[in-house]
Parts: sequence; C-alpha cells; structure tokens
Amino acid sequence: MTQPTPDPASQTWEPLVLTVAPNGARKTKRDHPALPITPAELAAEAEASLAAGAAMIHLHVRDAEDQHSLDPGRYREAIDAIRERVGNKIVIQMTTEAVGRYSPAEQMASVRAVEPEAVSLAVREFFSDSNLEKDAARFTHELAERGVMAQYIVYSEEDLQWFSSLRDTGKLPIQAQSLLFVLGRYTAGQRSEPSDLLPFLRANKPNYSWALCAFGPKEAACAAAAATLGGHARVGFENNLLLSDGTPAPNNAALIAQAVAIARAIGRPLASADTLRMAAKTVP
Repeated sequence: MTQPTPDPASQTWEPLVLTVAPNGARKTKRDHPALPITPAELAAEAEASLAAGAAMIHLHVRDAEDQHSLDPGRYREAIDAIRERVGNKIVIQMTTEAVGRYSPAEQMASVRAVEPEAVSLAVREFFSDSNLEKDAARFTHELAERGVMAQYIVYSEEDLQWFSSLRDTGKLPIQAQSLLFVLGRYTAGQRSEPSDLLPFLRANKPNYSWALCAFGPKEAACAAAAATLGGHARVGFENNLLLSDGTPAPNNAALIAQAVAIARAIGRPLASADTLRMAAKTVP
C-alpha cells in the first residue's frame, strides 16, 4: 500500500533556540562543584554546552568574593575567554540583573561599556521608577539602533501586559519582541510546572517570540512544553541543578542534552548561533 506523501508545510518548525544559563547570580561551588565561575570555567562550559546543542550562553560574572557583578572589565575578560575558546559559534548574552545591588543607571552604564552582542533586561527593573522611565526608554531604543539582541524578562502575566503597553506607547522599540517567561519564580519552593506557562501564553496576544526558564527537576518538562508550543528554552544551573529523574546533573551540558533529546523526539530542528543572529535581523 502506498504511503501518503507528508505535507511539507506541516513539517515546518522554527529552529529551537537553546540557551545555557550556567551559573546565575547567587549559586556557588557549594551548591554544585561543577558550577563555573572563572572566565576559564565559563569558556569551558560554553564549549561543552555548544557541543551539546546550545546556541547562546546567558552570562553572569562574579567579583573577587564570588558575588554577583556587573563590572565591565570582568565581563570583557569572560567574553574574551569564551571567544578564544569557541569563536563566534555561540551568542553571548550579558545579564543586567540587579540582585538588589545595582540601580537602572548602573545597569545601563555597564551595558554601554561592555557593548555586548546580546543582553537580557527585566521589565520591572528598568521601568518601575517613573522618574527614570525616559532614560530607560532612550536606552532600549539605543540597543535596537545598535543591533543588540535584547531579551526582555517577564515574571508574570502582569509583567507581560506591562511590556506590551511600553511597546505600544513607544517606550520600547518595535524591535523589542524577544521575551523570557520565568516560570514559578514566586511559587512555594520555587519549583516550576509546565502549566505555569499557560498564563503567559494567554497574555501573549501579539504572539511575541518567547523563551522560558524554569526552576527545579521539571525544567526539562517545561522545556518540552516550550519546544512543542513554538517557544524556546533556557536551561542550566542558574535555575536548576537536577536532571529530570531528580538526580544531580553532572554539568550544564547534560541539561542542554536533555532539551536536545526532546527536540529530536518531536522533530524540531535546533538553532545555531548564526540562525539566531539572522532571525534577530529580520525582526521588524
């Protein structure tokens, strides 16, 4: 019996962007001995995660006491180490996370000094102070003009509606369409569930491009939900140290490998760094 010919259109998937978040702002080697902190460790982790299937690394750096830092010199050192190890094969995304230590003015100054290829910004950190709203708006338009890949972090449905309002009123540029949905940030025990994605999807009326990150051993299940529903995923030690079976992950690359296995199981191709860069250029 002749098998029906598959419809090519039904087989089309946007390539899945997997981002590794290898350390975050708070964890140390007391949390996991393989957590990378130094530039050399971050470079090695970038190489291993790239080999496992990551297209981007979400980069945090630390000061001399292993505390969260936005110091431009430390960022340049880490970025140079990664570039020396893997060249341009991975997108390096700088964080602007405040962690209660940095003001919006300091966050913006750090980004301007580093001039990263990509950056993540929390809507509630940059736009919560009405006195600084004009400065924040000017800064985000500046990023768009320079071609910096900006990803806006939202922690709730309300944050997403706030993002849409900022964009509709011109306080965010039209290019500001990449979002990160943080699942379960304010749940008991900070353990995410795939169902935590639903309020974000309901609020994402303009259908902005999105990725998610999740806490705890269901990180892979949440990544599966993102991959199946057309989103992207960020995984790594920043939010989760466990494999899906509840055992400790040996390294960040193992968490990327779990997400890759999910993509392969559903037939979704993986994005490369160049795929991500090209997609960013096509955003209106």
